[in-house]
Parts: sequence; C-alpha cells; structure tokens
Amino acid sequence: MGDRQQPMRAIAAGVMLAVENGQSLSQCLPPALNRLPANERPELQALCYGTCRWFHRLEGELNGRLKKPLRKPDRVVHHLMLVALFQLRFSQQATYAILNETVEACRALDKPHLTGLVNGVLRAAEREGAPEPADDSARFSHPVWMVEKLRHNWPEDWQQILNANNAQAPMTLRVNALRFSRDEYLGLLKEAGIEASPTRFAPHGIQLAHPVPVDQLPWFADGAVSVQDEAAQLCTTLLDLAPGQRVLDACAAPGGKTCATLESCGELAEVVAIDESAERLPRVQENLDRLDLDATLKQADAAATDQWWDGEAFDRILLDVPCSASGVIRRHPDIKLLRRESDITPLAAIQLGLLDAMWAILKPGGRLVYATCSVFPQENHRIIQRFCKQQTDAILVEPEAQWGRDMGAGRQLLPDPDSHDGFFYAVLEKPEP
Repeated sequence: MGDRQQPMRAIAAGVMLAVENGQSLSQCLPPALNRLPANERPELQALCYGTCRWFHRLEGELNGRLKKPLRKPDRVVHHLMLVALFQLRFSQQATYAILNETVEACRALDKPHLTGLVNGVLRAAEREGAPEPADDSARFSHPVWMVEKLRHNWPEDWQQILNANNAQAPMTLRVNALRFSRDEYLGLLKEAGIEASPTRFAPHGIQLAHPVPVDQLPWFADGAVSVQDEAAQLCTTLLDLAPGQRVLDACAAPGGKTCATLESCGELAEVVAIDESAERLPRVQENLDRLDLDATLKQADAAATDQWWDGEAFDRILLDVPCSASGVIRRHPDIKLLRRESDITPLAAIQLGLLDAMWAILKPGGRLVYATCSVFPQENHRIIQRFCKQQTDAILVEPEAQWGRDMGAGRQLLPDPDSHDGFFYAVLEKPEP
C-alpha cells in the first residue's frame, strides 16, 4: 500500500513506534505530517502528542487487556491500539468510527492477521470503560522513576507538578520592545478579536486565552512578537543589560533568548550566539531576520572555548544548559518516553563543565546567568552549590524577584498549568580585581 493512502491512525502508530525507539516528536513527526493533506495535519499532531502525554496510563490499560505481548515485528499494532485507546478515553470522536478506522489501519499496516485482536481489545475497552490506574505511574501517566524522583525532591508539590505536566500549555508571546509597548500590542490583539492578558512576571509577556496560528497575530511576520514561554522570558530581567556590553548566549538555539536579549537593550556592542547543532542554527538566523536583529552566530561546543573564542571577555553570559527538560514536559510529552534516570548524572557533568568554561571567559565585574528548563535539583541549585564550592571567587547574587522559590542558590519555578513552564535561574558575578 502506498504511503500517501495510509490512514492517519496507521501513520500515528508509526510515529509512536519511532518515539519508543528513541526519536523525538520533533524529529519523526514533521515527515509524517508531510504525508497528509494540510487540513489533516493538526489532527495527526494532536493524536501523537496526546498518546505521548497519556502513554503510561494507556500502556497500563493495554497491557492489562493483552494476554501476551505482541511480537516485535507487530509492535506497530501495539501503538495503533494505544492511539485508539487515547481517542476512546480522551477525545469526542464517535466510538464506532474509532473502532472501524483502527481495524482498517491495521490492514493498511499489512497486519490483517491481527484485526480480530485489535477489534476484540477495543470493543472490550469500550464496553468496560477505563480501569482504575494500578499505580502512580499510570495515574499520573509518567515513568516510575520520574514519579519517584519528583516525590523525593518535591514532597509537597510532586502531584501538582505531575498534573501540570499533563495540562495543555498556554500560548505566550514576547512583545518586541523595540517596536511596541506591551499595552500597544494588547490593543492590537483586542482589535483583531484575540483575547489576551499581560503575564504576571515577564515585563514584555502576553498570554493568549486560546492558541492561534502565528499568521493571525498582528504584525507577526514583521517582527512585532515572538512565541516564548513566560519563564524563558525572565532571562532578560536577570542579565542587567546596558548599552556597550558584549553578551554571549552560550547554548542559543532556537534563538528565543538571543532575540529577547537584543530586544531588551538596543545598543549592545555585540551579541554572540553559539550552538553545537548545525541543524538548529539556521532557526536562530530565521528568528533574527524576522525581528530585524543582528547577532554573531557560531557553530561550536561552547565548552571548547579554544575552538571558537576570540580572546575578548564577555560582560554578560547567558548559559541555558542542556538538561533533562523536565520542566517543559507539557510542551514536549515525548520526554516521558525518551528520558532515562541514567541521563541525569552525565547531564550534571556537562552543566558543571559548561559553567567552568564560561567562568573563564567572563570579564571581572561581569555577570553570568545560569538557566535550565528542569525541575530536578541535581541539575539546578545543587550544580550552583558545587560550582561555588570550587570557584571561590564566584559571588551568588539573589535576584529581587516575585517569582519562583528561593533555593538558597538560585530560584526555581515549578510548572504552572495556568502560566509558565518549570524553569531554574541562578545569577553569578565575578568580582573586580
């Protein structure tokens, strides 16, 4: 059967199989979307995101309904049934359509011998309703290790964090302060019939009541606004920018913070933006071009300063390090399937290594802002504590902020279902000699 004719559920099952095999949705979903007409793409995206979001609950139910696991060559049918269960439990779609079309998709996947099984399992699921979740992993739909780690790290908040991770993230904008004030842009949104309100903490942030395609946003193509979570926008409030400074964004892609930095202070001497990924750097340039901003882009490993640094120290460094991304699961639910507990310790070593390397190229009197989109202390305030122990000249600056929690070495934002993602920031200054 040709690719083009494959039913949407069959394509969704293939995407889920790819995620189980280690590909992120951002890698495997775009080619899958391209196989469908434009009007069907949002539904495929919703199917894949929703199945990832509720994977651990759906998996618990499906395994309970199967007498034995499917053979490896038939694993795609396991994912087909997960997609159908997601629709049965979480969508408004007519049950008969879900059942009939899933059986058709099973045939389209060249697995006609399994149509009876698929039909039987889904009819029983429909008849009997959703079972009581067997444990917290199924109840909150997160991997066991993540539930346990959050319970240990945040004994008062772990359930709230897990529930927030399962909520749909709001759409938040950052107004380009070089073009409009926030109030002016709120006025433009009102004229366009788009309901919105100012963010609580980010000075240029606007949260939409309902997401809209970016081409419906006034002046979007001309650089009036960007889409960026409120927590990520807070970096500019901590950098203490002033005209004439040389600024480094050390792990820059996709460029949201690079652009926010340039927008918040129009007369910086230079902003250097580095990223290790050759694939992701063009995205930074696209964002700069749309906003009519200039930065020096370099593809490099930020920690290998001997390979890219020109010897001139930086006044300000923004270090948004690679991390578990445990604070942005609601935007990237595939993290639940992709991340392993064993990833955290190697990530912490990378984070500490980057801090060491950046400290060496920060000017005396300069400021470094350390950021992660993680909620695990091992990547956050504990890294800062470890760094300050070994780097005795580092001065920890406690930001005067109304947001997040004071962790003694930085501030932690936990994901909020009604506003920002989970994020961590710490501010370090290097003393003048």
